[in-house]
Amino acid sequence: MEIDGPMMRKSMFFLGFGLWVLLVVALAAEGITVNTSSSGPKVVNIGALLTVNSVIGRSVKPAIIAAVDDVNSDKTILGDTHLNLILHDTNCSGFLGTIEALELMEKNVVAAIGPQSSTIAHIISHVVNELHVPLLSFGATDPTLSALQFPYFLRTTQTDYYQMSAIADIIEHFQWKEVIAIYVDDDYGRNGISSLGDSLAQNRAKITYKAAFTPGASVDGLTEILTAVNLMESRVYVVHVNPDTGIDVFKVAKKLGMMTSGYVWITTEWLPAVLDSSQQINTDTGSDYSDVMTLLQGVVTLRQHTPNSYLKKLFVGKWKNIKLKETASFNTYALYAYDSVWLVARALHALLKSGQSITFSSDARLRKADESMLRFSGLRTFNEGPKLLETLLSTNFTGVSGEIRFDREKNLVNPGYDVLNIGGTGVRTIGYWTKSSGLSVDSPDKTYAKKVNSNSSSGTKRLYSVIWPGETSVKPRGWVFPNNGKPLRIGVPYRHSYKEVVTKDVRSPQGVRGYSIDVFEAAVDLLPYPVPREYILYGDGVRNPSYSNLVAAVADNTFDAAVGDVTIITNRTRIVDFTQPYMESGLVIVVPVKKSKTSQWAFLRPFTLEMWLVTGGFFLLVGFVVWILEHRLNQEFRGPPSQQIITILWFSFSTMFFSHRENTVSTLGRFVLLLWLFVVLIINSSYTASLTSILTVQQLTSGIEGIDGMISSNEPIGIQDGSFAYNYLVQELNIAQSRIRSLKDQNDYINALRLGPKRGGVAAIVDELPYVELFMTYTQCEFRIVGREFTKSGWGFAFQRDSPLALDLSTAVLQLSENGELERIHDKWLSTSSCSSKAMETDTNSLSLSSFWGLFLICGIACFISLGIYFWRVLCQYRRFDPDLEETQEIPEPESARRSSRRTLLSTSFKDLIDFYDKKEAEIKEMLKRHKLQGNEHSDSPR
Repeated sequence: MEIDGPMMRKSMFFLGFGLWVLLVVALAAEGITVNTSSSGPKVVNIGALLTVNSVIGRSVKPAIIAAVDDVNSDKTILGDTHLNLILHDTNCSGFLGTIEALELMEKNVVAAIGPQSSTIAHIISHVVNELHVPLLSFGATDPTLSALQFPYFLRTTQTDYYQMSAIADIIEHFQWKEVIAIYVDDDYGRNGISSLGDSLAQNRAKITYKAAFTPGASVDGLTEILTAVNLMESRVYVVHVNPDTGIDVFKVAKKLGMMTSGYVWITTEWLPAVLDSSQQINTDTGSDYSDVMTLLQGVVTLRQHTPNSYLKKLFVGKWKNIKLKETASFNTYALYAYDSVWLVARALHALLKSGQSITFSSDARLRKADESMLRFSGLRTFNEGPKLLETLLSTNFTGVSGEIRFDREKNLVNPGYDVLNIGGTGVRTIGYWTKSSGLSVDSPDKTYAKKVNSNSSSGTKRLYSVIWPGETSVKPRGWVFPNNGKPLRIGVPYRHSYKEVVTKDVRSPQGVRGYSIDVFEAAVDLLPYPVPREYILYGDGVRNPSYSNLVAAVADNTFDAAVGDVTIITNRTRIVDFTQPYMESGLVIVVPVKKSKTSQWAFLRPFTLEMWLVTGGFFLLVGFVVWILEHRLNQEFRGPPSQQIITILWFSFSTMFFSHRENTVSTLGRFVLLLWLFVVLIINSSYTASLTSILTVQQLTSGIEGIDGMISSNEPIGIQDGSFAYNYLVQELNIAQSRIRSLKDQNDYINALRLGPKRGGVAAIVDELPYVELFMTYTQCEFRIVGREFTKSGWGFAFQRDSPLALDLSTAVLQLSENGELERIHDKWLSTSSCSSKAMETDTNSLSLSSFWGLFLICGIACFISLGIYFWRVLCQYRRFDPDLEETQEIPEPESARRSSRRTLLSTSFKDLIDFYDKKEAEIKEMLKRHKLQGNEHSDSPR
């Protein structure tokens, strides 16, 4: 039969088409998908995993659908390729969610958006690692979902590591040291709180109790947990739970009275997710928005920061037009889910544009599971998965949540949080947190734009004021004494010596008494809250206990505190916290003393021999100078030579006692005498003070005069039993241990010092000043403190590290010091020895010339200047005086002869000069006056 041409061509077409279909089916059976168009596949499947009926799911589902619609309507992305969304509901169950995720993987999806649960993300991450399907989670914030273990897991939201760092900074900002964590006991809750503990430890804070409850816990279960929490010390609670059950925690807290003043509630970002989407259209919680806000008054919470950009405003407008949505508003998870879809679309666009195709292949290992009812052979490997993952990590764009870009650890860059405070009917922003600057009032947009680092921004680490529970702006203390009937365990040293400080008292209801106890009780009375306490004696009373061991007992939680004469030293501050010192202290040296025999020549010891000779010489010099200056004017300085010598000597030494009877009439003489009397006053005062010291203070002598003498000596040294002085002498001063003797009480002190090193005693005792003052009182100043305090410390009360009671008691101790109560308690128990007020030094050196040479120099210069002026005046008078003129007054001489007969200074005989000087000043002036008149008469006569 002949077949015509058209029929033949039609038959060949159908035959070829059938063979092509068979080929495609055969290849599909082998797990290979072939692109039917050179421009790319028409449809690409992407998956979504979320709990639809949840706080997050009700916001995220419309956002994902809207994002897929926007991508498909934008021809610049993927061109003619459309995204096909396959959504699976995880039903808020780890088991069902895992099954749904496995079923989703059978649909040949190139990427999956979700899940919102960290528990499901942990399981599915193992699956996508094998199938090479990128998993972009907008809600799994568990910080242990690391990029190394799960390379195909991409977190398109912020990790809880940053959120917990922000909470730790808030706690540090308000100076709280202990918190209680309330969390859901799953991967999300446990690992988030573990990260919080690490962040708190960096700020020297800690989680004192972890209150965990199972997912979906009943109200009775929450009540039991919060009741136990309320009996504990800390009042700072960090709540890290799922959004769907978190409000129940605050409902129970409200019933238990835990939302009042004194409590601090800090939540993670689950709470803003509830509030941002709490205006539900189809609500099943039975609570409206106002009821929820009433529960949360004073709560501080965090919300992931998303910039208020133009794209975000467009999304807000688009949200209002979304149909079939179950919430009137959305939370930040919706923004990150929306951007996750766009991230996949952009990465696919780049992948297809580079010439890659979309293919899947079967895993031979899964074919062996065909006999299983689970049909694991339906799971196929995405061949281009590694390339798509690489493209996703390198994609960088700005979405509705901000900048979408990954760092080396596959976390979004520039993490930031809004710090929110709930008050009234709304929520207000009190600050922000960023990775680079910590807490600040500047938004993360400005912070990262300025590229501020943590060092330069540390000064701006602050928040705006907070309204705390109870409608108060006063920062809560953050802790109270627990209501579980356990008082504060206070270790008290049971001393054998110096029982005035602290000791056992069987007649007191407290069981202890002493100076330290009274100070502690007075400080506790100033606290604004009661402190139940129990004093527990440490030691047996036979010997003083080891104070270092007592402090160690506080550090290892044997005691809550130590009250007594506990010295604050460096090694102890490393393991406990001390209050402000209530008593100043320091190590001093006590030595035995004896009276030295006073010599009959002791009155000469104040001055050295050189000083005595120079002083005596100046007495004679000043007397002679004054005699010269007064001889011509003052009749008391004239007379026979023997009388004038006696006058000089008498006047010189009588000035020592200011008892000279001769008056000075010349100006120069008075000037010299005034300066000399000042010098004599200084010398007399110094001599009196030095002699008094020699005859009184220096009656005490000692072989050791201070710390240097003690170190250089090889003689034994006594210390108080149990004192830190042993370690100080050995470790700091390098004194041999064999030289140190431990002494139990005051009697051992006295016996050891009296015996001395040669008879089995000690040469000196090293102890703290308060004890030594008491010891001096017992011995009535038989011994002496030498040198100065060579340590500076004090007594304080020891508490466990980061105990808030230490800070409050420090303030109370300062108040006691300011109002005088501390001094009153001191005077009641401790009396200050009068010995300690005496001079510490036992060696007084004689005064030498070096201490007074300046005075002698001034006085000597004044004497020589006065003599120079005086002799210049005398010589001027002598030049105008002519003794021959007195003999030939009646015989006039020619003018030329009179001029030639005038003597010059060089032709003057020494005898005439002495005779001229010996004349009285009045006589000389009269002669000169008469000489001048005669000279005028001669000049007026005719020649």
